[in-house]
Amino acid sequence: MRQTRRTWLKGSGAAIASLALAGCSGNGDGDDGSTDDGGPSSDEQSVTVESAERAVAAEWNAMRARLWDALTAGEAGEAGTGAAIAGDTFERFETASGEYNAHEVLEETDHDRYEAFEEALGELRTEGLDRGDVGRAREETVIGSDELGQAQTALVGEETAQALDLQSIGTSTADAVVAAEAGAFDAAETVATDALERFEEAAVHDAIKEADGEIYERFESALKAVAAAAGEEDLEGVRSSATDTLAAANEGAYALAPSESAAGAGQIATYQARGWDAAALSGLGGPSTAFAHAAALTGYRARAHDAVWLFERGHGDAAGRVVENAFAHFEGARAHEALEEASEDAYHRFEEDGLDALATAIENDDPEGVESAVTAVDEGLVTGIEALGTGVEPALLEASFFRARLGDAVERYRLGESEVAAEIASGLFETFEANEADFHETLEETDHDLYETFEDEHLNGLIDAFENGDDAAVADHADGLAATLLEFETTAGTTAQVSAVESAAMAARAFDAAALDVLGAADRAETVLQEIFEDFERGAGGFHEALEEADHDRYESFEGALGDARNAAADGGDVSAAARAFNEQAIEATYTVAADAGGSFGDAAASLASDALASFEGARTHELLEEADHDIYEGFEAALEDYIGALEDGSDVEAAAETFATAALRAQFAVAGAPDAAPSGDGTGDSGEGSGSETDLEGGPNVVAGVPDDADHVVDMQAVAFEPETLTVAQGDTVAWKHAAGEPHSVTAYEDRIPDDADYWASGGFDGEDAAREGWENGKGAVQSGESYVHTFETTGEHEYVCIPHEKAGMVGTVVVE
Repeated sequence: MRQTRRTWLKGSGAAIASLALAGCSGNGDGDDGSTDDGGPSSDEQSVTVESAERAVAAEWNAMRARLWDALTAGEAGEAGTGAAIAGDTFERFETASGEYNAHEVLEETDHDRYEAFEEALGELRTEGLDRGDVGRAREETVIGSDELGQAQTALVGEETAQALDLQSIGTSTADAVVAAEAGAFDAAETVATDALERFEEAAVHDAIKEADGEIYERFESALKAVAAAAGEEDLEGVRSSATDTLAAANEGAYALAPSESAAGAGQIATYQARGWDAAALSGLGGPSTAFAHAAALTGYRARAHDAVWLFERGHGDAAGRVVENAFAHFEGARAHEALEEASEDAYHRFEEDGLDALATAIENDDPEGVESAVTAVDEGLVTGIEALGTGVEPALLEASFFRARLGDAVERYRLGESEVAAEIASGLFETFEANEADFHETLEETDHDLYETFEDEHLNGLIDAFENGDDAAVADHADGLAATLLEFETTAGTTAQVSAVESAAMAARAFDAAALDVLGAADRAETVLQEIFEDFERGAGGFHEALEEADHDRYESFEGALGDARNAAADGGDVSAAARAFNEQAIEATYTVAADAGGSFGDAAASLASDALASFEGARTHELLEEADHDIYEGFEAALEDYIGALEDGSDVEAAAETFATAALRAQFAVAGAPDAAPSGDGTGDSGEGSGSETDLEGGPNVVAGVPDDADHVVDMQAVAFEPETLTVAQGDTVAWKHAAGEPHSVTAYEDRIPDDADYWASGGFDGEDAAREGWENGKGAVQSGESYVHTFETTGEHEYVCIPHEKAGMVGTVVVE
């Protein structure tokens, strides 16, 4: 029997039959009715189902809008942002909550279209935007949108579907505003032109022309005006014409739809879509707060290695204080909670196996323990940074770490430790070759000549210079590496990203100065701090100007703290305390520039959301919603107002966007006539797995309740991702894959992507990939809420695996066994 999500979660075909989800396509509002005993009559049940289906069809429109959002970001040169939008959309779809939700109803309405939509949504990200292939992204967007459009026809009938299609074209046209606000007028023109072509080819073109010629003329004229304004780089023209287009689309929907409630639910979905547009615009052009967290975490890697430096030079007490101060700082840092939420395994690896163990090893004068602990710090933070970042961001921060460690190597060489310096540089070469944080491949793909300059000319040259004791060559290659890495940063990253990377590198060098002071090299410490100051004054890849423009007071505090550290080194003061004070300013500078850059379109995004609120106040659906359910109406307005505030402040925008989208979804149900069927949760969690209903799915002999105490590593199975995606373990280690979110998952090894001499492994205990896939189709091998899959790795090498039901979403992982 084919396992659909509804059969998994309900465990009974009777529940589905009573809801009449498949094959019910009523369009009217219907009359209320009841049985003699006060219960709902069959007519009343039918009305509820039809109303709920109208709400779901409207929600599919919001999802269609997000497909076009992702493509628009790609068209605007922000493929990474587009990929993130596609990934977030997939996750929201997978974790949709409530009895009537976008995922389950699509699967039951037309399983083939459901599969085609999921495949298109997954490949929009993996094969299109992740690869920077905008042409492929456009193909997948069209497929995904069309599949949902056809499903709308099957679910609610042709007339309602045509009304929704007109609204869909209107909302996708409004994406031109997002592109134009970001200065990507070519992309804005493409968006409008694509929308016009879709309109001319769609069945709704003739339908609206026949239903209301005046609305037809206004809609088409406004749509053409958007393209014309974009071609002339007329931002205000794009804005006003897009507003006119969407207004005409909503008017046309009321003219086309057989019920006011259907058009009204669709209009609410247009406001949800505008909310997502604001989120997309807010994220363009700058790094997210998560990137600032990741930059702050990079600093802890450098501090851990400074502690090792002091320990190896016989200053155990000073080394212990470095770790103690880093630990205390982390406990109160903004990045603390962010790391724990992004990857609990990485968090524990860094804090417990790393910092905690490092302090103990230093105290016990245990060199092997020190080495093991600092490795755990590196591995934990690399995993955490990858979990927090997207696109080239982890590679950029890896470049910052390389700069810090190269600085360590040069200082140790100057202190007469040429062998240690060569070992550090050689270790960095090996790390680079291993492609930690995707640094090697990103650098090579960004600029092959730059990659060769970095690796062949300067990194190898520096190793030779250290080994040969060639002072001039050391200076030449060290300068060359610094210049090469800065060029990579400015080529691959935005100014705000470069600012974060530079800020982290400067803080790391300030801590180097503190270590030098402890080692009795105060003059060199002063020189290092002076060099940091000079680098900043030269611009530091745009960091100087970006910080000064973002917050002049913060800029002065940053420079002041750096000057204080330099003076402490010159005057015999406490350089370590001064370095910590400067580090605080460097971290705050990172968040300041990130917030300003992320908010470079923040005002425009807030304005877009404010326009949506103003439009709603005078909209036909405003009265429909208030009359349908006053509490839901007030919740919708409050969520939109809170969202506007978040956009203006640049804080928690993603959470506010999700909250508003869920409030809009509830409003869609209310206007459609089924307020009681609206999901009560946040739309991102419970899908019914924990409701206590029986399920037809089974785990198998290696799927257990909870997580075993003897598991060496834990991988969280999120809605559509393994966290961490790549895990490095020792031979003989046991890994537990814990269900953390979303639907049931599988953990299934790719048979041809594990070591040749390894036994096949998969949840369910199958002896091969074909058997595992067939077993999944028959409800075997599932890891559900409260469960984990456990496997012990005995064969070294790379083991690649997949979650079968979420393969199209790119839910794959790798375990590297050493």
